[in-house]
Amino acid sequence: MGLRAPDVRFLGARETTAPAVILFGAPLDLTESFRAGTHAAPDRIRRVSDVLETYSPSLRSDLSDVHLADWGDVALDGRDMESALAAIGSAMLDAAHLALPIMLGGEHTATFGAVRALSPRYPGLVVLQLDAHTDLRDAYDGQRLSHATVMRRVADVIGLNRIAQFGIRSGTREEFEVASMCLSSGPDLTLSRAVRDRIHTRPVYLTIDIDVLDPSSAPGTGCPEPGGVSFNDLMAFVYGLQGLHVVAVDVMEVLPAADVNDITSAAAAKIVREAALLFAGPRAD
Repeated sequence: MGLRAPDVRFLGARETTAPAVILFGAPLDLTESFRAGTHAAPDRIRRVSDVLETYSPSLRSDLSDVHLADWGDVALDGRDMESALAAIGSAMLDAAHLALPIMLGGEHTATFGAVRALSPRYPGLVVLQLDAHTDLRDAYDGQRLSHATVMRRVADVIGLNRIAQFGIRSGTREEFEVASMCLSSGPDLTLSRAVRDRIHTRPVYLTIDIDVLDPSSAPGTGCPEPGGVSFNDLMAFVYGLQGLHVVAVDVMEVLPAADVNDITSAAAAKIVREAALLFAGPRAD
């Protein structure tokens, strides 16, 4: 599958023949525009996850009751963008055949590779994007495949009317015009009843760019944008997705070299723990 075993596995991960959750890293780092270094995120998030407990008091659930497998990272060394996205998509699809996939990034462009691979498997797939930025440029610095164009490329696959954006507070005038054609787009983390009803039983891909958080809660990211939400607000939104048919999750754009005392990596690790418990649930071998 082109995966490299991790030096350290994520909190609670185990060897299992029947995983309920499969974690893997996408250390993509090819088009970051302000500061690079997101390739180091999957490994750092794994290492920092050890600071957490396996038990979630909010969900009253424990990772010890969920069979979580950590497949390591997609091997991306020496790959160009298209080859990297194909490898990421292959890993995502392989994981989705077996369990709930959770991907650790890495630059946000990886999400396009994952969505492109999953869309034939999940007709009607809806993408919920938590992000500071619209990411709806058609090209950026002459590139159509970029962290700044990722949701435009996702729209090429599933359509703008199946993308719902939350936490958005940055973009060009043209991007906001395009965003008006999305299922939903705005600065708040509120899933309206109308949008939830539109999603109904459709499969959902949840992508979380860590910069949706205010920089005070997540300084370790490539393009920090003031005015973001708190960690508690973010988790309230994620908990509110219970009951939807979430088929994949990713947490992107953590940049360990810019972090302070691992604040951002710890936030990412906790998001992963809660998502694993919320959307997979216990499974026996």
